[in-house]
Amino acid sequence: MKKILSTVGVLALVAGAYMTLNTVNNYSPVATAEASGKSVYNATLYVAGMGGHFSVADVTIDPNNAAAPITVHSTEMLDIGGNTHPTHDARIDENDRNIMFWSTYKLDNWKTKSQQPSKTAGNLHVGKSDLTTGEVLADVSFPAPKRAFWTGANFCASGQSKTSYIPVGMSNEGYIDVYDKATLKLKHRVFFDDLGIKAGETTFAHGINTPDYKKFLLTVNETPTGFTKWTGNTRLIMLDMAALEQGKIKKLQEALITGKPKDASGGTITFRQYFTNDGKYLLQSGADRGYLIDAATLKVLDEITPLPGENHDIIPTPDGKYAIMTLREKAKDFEGNDSVDGTILLYDIEARKTVGKSVSVCFSCHNDEGIGKAILCGLDANWK
Repeated sequence: MKKILSTVGVLALVAGAYMTLNTVNNYSPVATAEASGKSVYNATLYVAGMGGHFSVADVTIDPNNAAAPITVHSTEMLDIGGNTHPTHDARIDENDRNIMFWSTYKLDNWKTKSQQPSKTAGNLHVGKSDLTTGEVLADVSFPAPKRAFWTGANFCASGQSKTSYIPVGMSNEGYIDVYDKATLKLKHRVFFDDLGIKAGETTFAHGINTPDYKKFLLTVNETPTGFTKWTGNTRLIMLDMAALEQGKIKKLQEALITGKPKDASGGTITFRQYFTNDGKYLLQSGADRGYLIDAATLKVLDEITPLPGENHDIIPTPDGKYAIMTLREKAKDFEGNDSVDGTILLYDIEARKTVGKSVSVCFSCHNDEGIGKAILCGLDANWK
């Protein structure tokens, strides 16, 4: 296993010593059938981290092993800029699965300067990396928009079309950016005025495209009495993708899902999400829970709870039978101190239950380097 260099210090990689990942040009996700009738899945997971890198985890998922269905064979680090590039967003290009787009969660001088309320406290970044070599192919920096007067949290979720990469800003106000995939030129920036959403009434916007690229799901946590005053409720707003790519908001459908208001013990805050490949289900993360949602009606079919940690993303297997959840889970660090580890947990979509125990995709490297807390968020996967 290669060691992670740092999550909080300098993350510099010498080009000649940089890891090389297996090529994924021949992308053909398959599942191996086992004697019990359950399939076994193999994947490379790209898990976003606040250290400005992705944990690249080679995993096998075997639901036949009910106690420990996920095996992490190895972890590597895919660096995108280190301390100045904390990221929550992994988005593999559907046109070329050797390319991954990403965006940054904080302004690039977040370690040295307050993010509120300055408009000149640093820049955000969007970029793309070659998954076969680890090379950053493009890194575009820009200041947060003037309307984003609170920038403590920025890009987290994203979607795509055939030609556009579409990250969603969590700031107040929130917004959707539309970038040309080839050039990473900003084509449009869309705020939520046409949806009747005013600054502070919702918190932490996220979103993703439907598998057919015809729609874009926008999710916003309701905070009608003030930004960060979470009610536990989330608006699911389906937008027309063609209009969005022209810089316009066209609402097609809307629904409300409910949860627990946030208090000192925690609560429901929605983050990233995925549709199953057949478009049947939406898997929505929600901090203290996850949601299985009917994609056609936007009605909740299952609330995935309790969980061993805070849920930030859920990605389905290619056949839509299972899903992997990312969690921020309480753990002991290398010195035995209370800390947070990044873990993954299996969810059985058909049986509507979690399977077995969670496994770390962060501490195996962090502990070797004497690094404590590991803050993960979103993920994407290349299935083998």
